[in-house]
Amino acid sequence: MPIAPNFSSIYSQEWEINFMQCTPNGYLRYTDLCNMLQLTAAAHSESGGFSFIDMQKFDQAWVLSRMRIEIAKLPKWKDIITIKTWINSLENSRSVRAMEVSANGEKCIGVETFWAVFNTKTRRPEGMVLAHDHCEKYPENRATSQPFLKIEIDESKQLLFERKVVMSDLDIVNHVNNVKYLEWCLDVVDETIMLNKSIASLDMNFLKELSLGEVVEIHESNAESQTVFSITKDSKSVFALAVNWK
Repeated sequence: MPIAPNFSSIYSQEWEINFMQCTPNGYLRYTDLCNMLQLTAAAHSESGGFSFIDMQKFDQAWVLSRMRIEIAKLPKWKDIITIKTWINSLENSRSVRAMEVSANGEKCIGVETFWAVFNTKTRRPEGMVLAHDHCEKYPENRATSQPFLKIEIDESKQLLFERKVVMSDLDIVNHVNNVKYLEWCLDVVDETIMLNKSIASLDMNFLKELSLGEVVEIHESNAESQTVFSITKDSKSVFALAVNWK
């Protein structure tokens, strides 16, 4: 698709929180937050001429590699939020994208994401074919107090359960969508903790893709103010999540 006439290097989109996106306490579900972040980033890419459709002409797609979400306050039902996004860096096969969520004019969530260009035929990273010189980069304008990080997985982790990848886990790139990994892990957290909005930040590492029918194990290890979840296939890590508690 061509570059939109109103394309801007800093993009904003408004969302109204509906009841299907909320937990029983009326606050936005973390997974639905991530869905809205994905959709906002996709809309910005589309307006800039490097959307999924544009990149598929060269068998390429964006895949998420790392993500950090810092949460000061969760939006709630009927809130109208604004998600603002811009690119910190984009070169070769890698890009860092920043995002901010605000409600009533006040920032409540900061996000830093690390994306890779992925060939959907070879299933390998490669340099981006499409031009992006028209998109200004803002390397100094960070959305989080800390950057995304590499999560250390404790070898003494505890096995929680096994799961088989089913059709509803897959996205348009034909692998498990990144929000599903988060959903699998948070579903085992005590509901009282989740309903008390006790998460200060989330760090996610997406290490390997998963396909239909594959069987994985979900593990957990705990420290004083952090829980680390890891998902493995054939004893190799494919995803790690660090939940930092308030």
